[in-house]
Amino acid sequence: MTAITVKNVAKVFRVYYDRAASLKDKILFKKRNKYEDRWVLNDISFEVQKGEAIGIIGQNGCGKSTMLKLMTKIMYPDKGSIEINGRIASLIELGAGFHPDMSGRENIYTNSSIFGLTREEIRNRVENIIDFSEIREFIDNPVRTYSSGMYMRLAFSVAIHVDADVLLVDEILAVGDASFQAKCFNKMREIKAKGMTIVIVSHGLGEIEQLCEKSIWIDGGYIRKQGTPFDVHPVYLDYMGKKNHPLEQHNTDGSSEKANESETSSSLNENKDIRDIEIISVNVYDADNDKKDLFETGKPMTIKIKYKVNKPVKKHIAEISIFRNDGLKCYGTSTFIDKVNTPEISEDGIIEILIKDNNLLPGMYSLDAAFHSEDGFIFDSRRDALKFSMYSSTMDVGVSRITHEWKYKI
Repeated sequence: MTAITVKNVAKVFRVYYDRAASLKDKILFKKRNKYEDRWVLNDISFEVQKGEAIGIIGQNGCGKSTMLKLMTKIMYPDKGSIEINGRIASLIELGAGFHPDMSGRENIYTNSSIFGLTREEIRNRVENIIDFSEIREFIDNPVRTYSSGMYMRLAFSVAIHVDADVLLVDEILAVGDASFQAKCFNKMREIKAKGMTIVIVSHGLGEIEQLCEKSIWIDGGYIRKQGTPFDVHPVYLDYMGKKNHPLEQHNTDGSSEKANESETSSSLNENKDIRDIEIISVNVYDADNDKKDLFETGKPMTIKIKYKVNKPVKKHIAEISIFRNDGLKCYGTSTFIDKVNTPEISEDGIIEILIKDNNLLPGMYSLDAAFHSEDGFIFDSRRDALKFSMYSSTMDVGVSRITHEWKYKI
C-alpha cells in the first residue's frame, strides 16, 4: 500500500532585491520592486510505501526542508500534487505548535489535539509522554524557560505517542544529548517495526543507512538520484568531495591555482579523470596466500588492495565495506576507525587487511574499497570490487558467528 505519493511537485519563491516598505517607496523607487522567481523544487516525484522509511539528503539550500513542509501542508506546491494516506505527525521546526507561556503539560494537551487526539486519548498517554521526555521536573514550568534540548525532547515525545501513520522529521534529532539521541533513534526503529511510515531529512548518512530502505538525493531542486542508501550515498559523497576540492592546474614553477573558467570543456573532462590515487585491483587470499573466492567460516582471509599513485598524497584514509548479496551491510572499517598511522604515499603499492577469523556465515558477499582524504574527498572508490562466498559445516543462522560457550549450572 502506498502511504505517500509525490507527483511532479514544484515550488517557487519570489525573492525581492530591495522590497519597498510603503506605497510612497513603490512610486518613488520603482527599482526597489525588482524580484526574481527562484524555483526551490522542480518536478519532484517519488513514492513511499506503508511501513517504509526514506531519507532525504543534500547540501544546505537544496530544497529538503521545503519538501517536508509541503508534505505537512505548512505550504503548498505551485505545481504537482502530494497525497498522504493517514494521520501525520511532524517534527519540522523546534517547538512548533508550543505556546511559550503555557507549561509543558499544557502544551502536551494542545499539541496532541493538533495531531488529532481526543482529550481522553491524551489523558491516557500523558504520563508516558512525560516519562519519555525525561523532563518531569520541569513539566509544569512555562516552555519559554526550556532549553532547546528540552523543547526537542518534549516535541519528539509528543510526536511518537500520537499513533500517527506517517512521521516527518527534519534534523531535529541533532539537538539532544548523545544518550537521548540514541533513545530517539531506537524508538524510531520500534515504531517503524510497528508499521509507521517515516520520512527523515538528515545530514547524518549513518542514521539513514541504519533506519531507511531508500535515500533521495536532492540537488538544486531536482532529484539527482534515488535508491537504496548503498547506491545513493557513495555517489553523493563523491560529488560533495569534488565540489569541496575544485580542479587545480599546476604552473611551470610548481605552484597551483584554480582552473581558469575559460578552459575548454574538453580539457576539463580530461583533467577530472586524473586521480591522485587509483585502485588497480582488489583480491582476497587464503592462509596459503592463494587467491580464492570461496572461504570457510572461521578461517583467515587477507584482502589486498593494489593502488597506483599519480600524485603524492600526505594524508589519506583507506576503507572497506562488506555487503551480503541482499544489500545488507555486514561490516565496514577504515584506517581512521582503526587509528592506523597511515604513511605519506608517493609510489604504487599494496595495502593488506588481514582478517584472522572471518566469521561471516554461509552466503554470497561483495566488497567495496575506497581511498579518500581526511575531509571526505574521494580519490577513488570501487563498488563491488570483488565477490566471494562463504561456507560452513555448522548450522548457525544470521550474518556472523559469535564466539560463545554453553554452560549448565544445576
